[in-house]
Amino acid sequence: MTPPLPTHNIRRHVVILGAGASRACCPNGDAVGKNLPVIADFIDTLKLRPKLETAGVFVDGEDFEALYSRLMTSGKYPVLVKDLEDEVFNYFTELRLPKEPTIYDHLVLSLRSKDLIASFNWDPFLIQAMGRCSLIAEPPHCLHLHGNVATGYCFQHERPSIGDRGENCRQCAEPFVDSQLLYPVAQKNYTADPLIAFAWKFVQASLKDCFLLTIFGYGAPATDVEAVNLMKEGWGDVNDRVMEETEIIDIRSDEDLRSTWDSFIHSHHYQTHNTFYDSMLGLLPRRSVEMMFRQLVEAEFIEHFPLPKDANWEELRDWVRPFVEQEKIAANASGA
Repeated sequence: MTPPLPTHNIRRHVVILGAGASRACCPNGDAVGKNLPVIADFIDTLKLRPKLETAGVFVDGEDFEALYSRLMTSGKYPVLVKDLEDEVFNYFTELRLPKEPTIYDHLVLSLRSKDLIASFNWDPFLIQAMGRCSLIAEPPHCLHLHGNVATGYCFQHERPSIGDRGENCRQCAEPFVDSQLLYPVAQKNYTADPLIAFAWKFVQASLKDCFLLTIFGYGAPATDVEAVNLMKEGWGDVNDRVMEETEIIDIRSDEDLRSTWDSFIHSHHYQTHNTFYDSMLGLLPRRSVEMMFRQLVEAEFIEHFPLPKDANWEELRDWVRPFVEQEKIAANASGA
């Protein structure tokens, strides 16, 4: 297959990830069968209910973040709160991707270095996928909007250092600081943690510049009102996004998704898909912006070239190689 030609320095494709994406990536659990929680089953997936009940705390229809907020702000349960924080951090730290290519690997390889993946997830899957896929192609930008167990930072310098958790700062050799995962719902202040504040600033700038926006497995829960408002600030007025396309990958109905994300959709410029492989990323990998521009702006019929979802690592590397070769030629021709 001869891939469509790339265009150098074309606008971004921005992908927002939620817990549903990690569940879709590992529907049967991680490499050793550990399950991926979503907000609805978080407490039971992490087996936190017995610990809560032993402390005299009973869950009354609350999701975990709302429960944590109640315990934290009450000031009555400092030991329990610290214990919950440690349980959550340790559970996610131990998660590992299966050895064979996953949806996250396909996601990383479907984008280019100009693009961005912004994740709300605490698990290390995206970082792991970025690491192993970087051996095949230069990966997209990656940021975490609620912290992540695999990343650390040092903001003691004018130019901050961000890297893998457990490493040392490249500027001062001090150990990286872990990013904060949990916040009381009523006090979610994304400027309080410098790593998360930095991530949000970059995401908002990228949203202003993007041509395609994909929201994958993120349901915009009530506890994330501030986060969604920050996204809206970056995206701007939908009446100013008359050609851009918004895509939602989720198992919910089209009607429900349209209602949830209406403030990011101009007129009919949106798509909903139940699986990653039916999305622009799965059907138009590494050329999604070019091809959708031709369809939306130039009214041109485009053919799909779907990513081979059942390929092993060698087959996947061979499939991606001609795309990467074309991208290098385009970059050299432009003098980049």
